[in-house]
Amino acid sequence: MKFSVSRDALIRPLNLVAGVVERRQTLPILSNVLMSLEGNRLSLTGTDLEVELVGRIEVVNAGPDGDITVPARKLVDICKSLPDGVDINFSVEDGRVTVKAGRSRFTLSTLPAAEFPTVEAGEGEVDLELSQSLVRQMIERTGFAMAQQDVRYYLNGMYLEIKAGRLRFVATDGHRLALCTAPGELAAEDKSVIVPRKGILELARLLDGDGSVTLIVGSNHIRAVTDQFTFTSKLVDGKFPEYERVLPKSPDKAVSGDRSELKQAFTRTAILSNEKYRGVRLSLSDGALEITANNPEQEQAEESVPVDYAGEVLEVGFNVSYLLDVMGVLSGNTVRMSLSDSASSALIEEGEAVSGEAEALYVVMPMRL
Repeated sequence: MKFSVSRDALIRPLNLVAGVVERRQTLPILSNVLMSLEGNRLSLTGTDLEVELVGRIEVVNAGPDGDITVPARKLVDICKSLPDGVDINFSVEDGRVTVKAGRSRFTLSTLPAAEFPTVEAGEGEVDLELSQSLVRQMIERTGFAMAQQDVRYYLNGMYLEIKAGRLRFVATDGHRLALCTAPGELAAEDKSVIVPRKGILELARLLDGDGSVTLIVGSNHIRAVTDQFTFTSKLVDGKFPEYERVLPKSPDKAVSGDRSELKQAFTRTAILSNEKYRGVRLSLSDGALEITANNPEQEQAEESVPVDYAGEVLEVGFNVSYLLDVMGVLSGNTVRMSLSDSASSALIEEGEAVSGEAEALYVVMPMRL
């Protein structure tokens, strides 16, 4: 088995595939990347038994077909250290891989390809063809609300729901909820799954092209296929909360303001908020939003932002980090917040819908200050 490939063509797929590989593994072979040569096509595979990513690239001067596994992190570091534009020659002999580029030569140990585990994908039940940019946008607009290492394991991931021809991505950590609905209708049967946090983050990393991606959803796995990659992730076996029940039903107070101004004001007041609880008080009155933060050192920050609001005076507390997360992923110039009273959640959305873009809604629970 031997072949040549340019460093520039190899570096991105190798980086992405190695990103799936965990640094600390109980099985030594899981620290390796599987290299499979068929004709002029080289496949690179990395897995942690939950997530699998296969990258494909064209090579030249290919010798006999073959399979071998090599240490992922060492191979990435070698390729990164080589100069741009250089051609890299790989050859396998006596169970070792020789990597040559210019005057550099490296010999790496290997493990047999037959021992490399693969994630069994099973049969797909629903196939969706979507634009890569849309899926990435939906992940970016909701992914920050996924829980991290929550004992409610079904919150440590993203809920994908196909219902009545509508595709939604939903994430919540129990304190805030992010919901994004794809534009248009899908000709697909109803289906809902929970994709684990790592799977969602890896999927977002590889979706940076202008082309399409095919999502194949099964009972135990989800697979994403593009021209360059095949990504497979196991699903979380659990029941996602009935998220529609937490959406405020009829908030009677609406406030609109400039997203950039609000983001900057929240950023400044956050400096003097309590480092542990991150609470800020929002005081609404006609045409103005007062934002106040205090901390145990008796320090205080105050901001006043002009807003479009006409209603009774209202005070409500929120975690400023949650508000900043929402301001950071919305793209419009204005943002709209709907409230009922000081004890109810806030519904946050774009001030004006952008046609052709995914529609996003956010729910943030209040804090007692």
